[in-house]
Amino acid sequence: MKQKICVVDDEAKILRFISANLRSVGYDVETASSGEELLENYDLISPDLILLDIMMPGKDGFYVLKELRKFSHTPIIMLTARSNPKDKVNGLNLGADDYLTKPFSLDELFARVNAVLRRSQPALTEGTVNASSMIETGSIQVDVGSKRVWIDGEELKFTQTEFLLLEILALNLDKVVQHETLLSEVWGPQYRDDVEYLRVGIARIRRKIKERLKEPEEYIITYPGLGYMLKSVAAIHNN
Repeated sequence: MKQKICVVDDEAKILRFISANLRSVGYDVETASSGEELLENYDLISPDLILLDIMMPGKDGFYVLKELRKFSHTPIIMLTARSNPKDKVNGLNLGADDYLTKPFSLDELFARVNAVLRRSQPALTEGTVNASSMIETGSIQVDVGSKRVWIDGEELKFTQTEFLLLEILALNLDKVVQHETLLSEVWGPQYRDDVEYLRVGIARIRRKIKERLKEPEEYIITYPGLGYMLKSVAAIHNN
């Protein structure tokens, strides 16, 4: 079954250009000419990935992204003609999976799309683990098989990117996972130096966990200039 991508842009030429080229490499493509149109027809479209323009009349891409993240964890790549770093961080903070600045080449577009869709596949790790295993540390339970997370028995929703980050840390419990490893495995080898993606992703995971935790422990430990570690309860209590 073909994976479905929804392209959202108010410029008809861009919609036609992106759609035609994505279809040419085998994707099923739907389009929307505004954020409102996407929100109204989201359930009908049911996309596997959204390419969302930022600068649109009416509700801009940031607003639409924020609304989508209230009920959807579909991967989203933001498209923009602006290269302001603050826009990139804002999009990532709101839950975007990637950020592509116009103009971009088709090779770059395909690479970004493939990388984001790849994140729904099992993560590469240093060790091996039963795909149906449950990894636990304190109040946190990570089900590698079903890609679900619970805090004190209550399910916590993550985007695919956020889950993959947490999954890799969980599979390497009490081990420091280097920045380059996390960036390569989650976003792809071409992102090895884009530490901002990682910093924002970890911050979002921490925030979601802390909002649910009854105890104040910090589970994800930062090793400046090196990487991150998900600590077991025993390790936390021994500090």
